[in-house]
Amino acid sequence: MDFLSSGKREADCFPVFLRWVALAVASLPIAGFAQVQAVDDANQLVVLAQPSRRIVSLAPHVTELLFAIGAGAQVVGADEYSDYPLTAITIPRIGRAGALDLERIVALRPDLVIGWGSGNSTAQVEHLRRLGLKVFVSEPRRMEDVASSLRRLGQLSGQSRQGEAAAVHFESGIAQLRQRYAARPAVTVFYEIWDRPLMTVNGQHIISDVLSLCGGENVFANLAQLAPTVDVEAVIKAQPQAILGSGSDATRPRWLDDWRRWPAIPAAGNDNLFNIPPDLIQRHTPRLLEGATLVCKALEAARSKPKIPTQAGR
Repeated sequence: MDFLSSGKREADCFPVFLRWVALAVASLPIAGFAQVQAVDDANQLVVLAQPSRRIVSLAPHVTELLFAIGAGAQVVGADEYSDYPLTAITIPRIGRAGALDLERIVALRPDLVIGWGSGNSTAQVEHLRRLGLKVFVSEPRRMEDVASSLRRLGQLSGQSRQGEAAAVHFESGIAQLRQRYAARPAVTVFYEIWDRPLMTVNGQHIISDVLSLCGGENVFANLAQLAPTVDVEAVIKAQPQAILGSGSDATRPRWLDDWRRWPAIPAAGNDNLFNIPPDLIQRHTPRLLEGATLVCKALEAARSKPKIPTQAGR
């Protein structure tokens, strides 16, 4: 009986032993690969013994960046809104950006976790670090930061060549837009993220950088919060010449046209109300180039349109 009990205990421990061996093997350096490192957007140095093979992405833009550099097959977990490219939908989910499933993340045995500075819970990200996981924080604030992200993630994932190629392509597109539009007459802009509550972006947000690229001036650039709430009275006082809005998908949001109720605002009185699909402007990825192109065209349309006399506000 004792023999049987002893054998059972050994059998019970065997799967645990196998898991330990698997973790130990996963931590061994790959022959031919050297240590890789990169400084993240929180100014923290992230050092890996070898290029990452098992990456968990905590935000949609991170997942998209990884696919853009050819590291999509290395992503073993992603947040529930990671939906581009379509292949990303098949990746196991690890919760939402602001509500992560930490147990699920740990169970995926990542050798690199890539988080979102302003989108993830700081407490949860720190918890992952305390558990011994390597965490890289992504928080692009300027267009050039997207190119830098492509390069740094390329280094950490062993995809430096594709990361560099993607970065150069992005930078070339941005340079062309800057050459064409940045010196055009300024257009004051209110960028509306959402209507209830009425939300916008300040001058530190990457969307504001896109506006500047196109010769636009963010009327709420000086606010302290990255994505502050404002009221209608503040927008009326700011008198933007164009209003750009992004809803929950590519469909033009109904609330964008609600601004016609205030024709005293130049943007409303002159019908300069433009929809920009959110995935093209609110994600810090190479597709931001598409979004910037749409923004530049919208502001150019506002410049060229005959000015319609405004009426008294209602």
